[in-house]
Amino acid sequence: MSLYNKILSKEEKIAVVGLGYVGMPLAIEFAKYIEVIGFDTNKEKIEMYKNGIDVTNEVGNKAIKETTTYFTSEEEALKDAKFFIVAVPTPISSDKMPDLSPVIGASEVVGRNLTEGSYVVYESTVYPGVTEEVCIAILEKESGLKCDIDFKVGYSPERINPGDKIHRLDSIVKIVAGIDQESLETITKVYEIVVKAGVHKASSIKVAEAAKVVENAQRDINIAFMNELAIVFDKMEIDTSEVIKAMNTKWNALGFYPGLVGGHCIGVDPYYFIYKAEQLGYRSQIIASGRKINDDMGKFVGQAVVKKLIEADKKVKGAKVAIFGVAFKEDCPDVRNSKVMDIVNYLKDFDINIQFIDPVVDPKEAYKEYGLALSSLSEIRNLDAIVLAVGHKEFKSIELEELSNYYVDRNKILIDVKSIKNKSEAVQHEYLYWSL
Repeated sequence: MSLYNKILSKEEKIAVVGLGYVGMPLAIEFAKYIEVIGFDTNKEKIEMYKNGIDVTNEVGNKAIKETTTYFTSEEEALKDAKFFIVAVPTPISSDKMPDLSPVIGASEVVGRNLTEGSYVVYESTVYPGVTEEVCIAILEKESGLKCDIDFKVGYSPERINPGDKIHRLDSIVKIVAGIDQESLETITKVYEIVVKAGVHKASSIKVAEAAKVVENAQRDINIAFMNELAIVFDKMEIDTSEVIKAMNTKWNALGFYPGLVGGHCIGVDPYYFIYKAEQLGYRSQIIASGRKINDDMGKFVGQAVVKKLIEADKKVKGAKVAIFGVAFKEDCPDVRNSKVMDIVNYLKDFDINIQFIDPVVDPKEAYKEYGLALSSLSEIRNLDAIVLAVGHKEFKSIELEELSNYYVDRNKILIDVKSIKNKSEAVQHEYLYWSL
């Protein structure tokens, strides 16, 4: 009997290594059909899952409570699995270099518990070559087994969009690649258990690795173009959102908008491509330029805050500003690589007093990641400016009249990064309004 059939009949188990925004939905979905071990080195997170609490907000507490997934932080439990999916983050270092330590660590854990006849599939975003040139060597060293003889390896880049309740795991086409044709077919069949949208078979692992990196780099470049337009239009005193509305009346307009580009995908993946290109002697031009534009947008927004304070004849040093939103994107609790912090760091250089409001983010995570103390709306008052940095639905529902209550005087500065409020209405309510 093939491994796929044994998995389907629950004679063999799969293990998902890394239970974050990608791994958790995978584990929960697979567990509806087969036996799943959910492994993460974070013991506190595992305990939360065991108690039915979804720290990612991706699947919800009910799904966590009802799942048959076996949650564990004990790596010995992985010996019971024959099919491993590695879904750990691949961040960048402070100098914008790829940080492969999580995927290396996961490979060591899997390697120590790898048995003959197993499959290991990586979902972590990497530059082309990492799976075959880095990960396989670690698996072989730790297990004493030989790839392609004793075990198989594949790659299937994650495409889950954190916080997106429409484009889910089962509705997004899955790219799959294997070390050989046999592994490709087996890996494809396993993913087809949960991915109803279908599977795209890549011709090689490197092709699949490259596809993931460039699909995010493509979005990054398009957003960078819109951000550059926003910077120029600001100098021209032209409303960028009005330009976009007009442009989008054409059938082939791409529908991109300016904004802060952070998170662990679009804000990170292009650097993996840039790094690999430079290793090969090629200096990226378009991708690197787009990344620089997007990395500078937090500073640009911070400058807008300071300019508005001066325009309102307010003292910049000691001004009270509330930033609404610290997550990297709307309706998502993830604060990793949030570009909101670039606004914060710029304003702190002017000794501006800042309060932070984010009803979606776990206060412990905000403090752990950035040392931020989150406040509630009832705790803010006497403000000089409000920065609507993230478009959470909770912020969209706050009426302009209600926002007025939080200011110290009639000079109400409103910095609307994502244009979630209507400019004309804001001006009618006597706001000193600015949007990206």
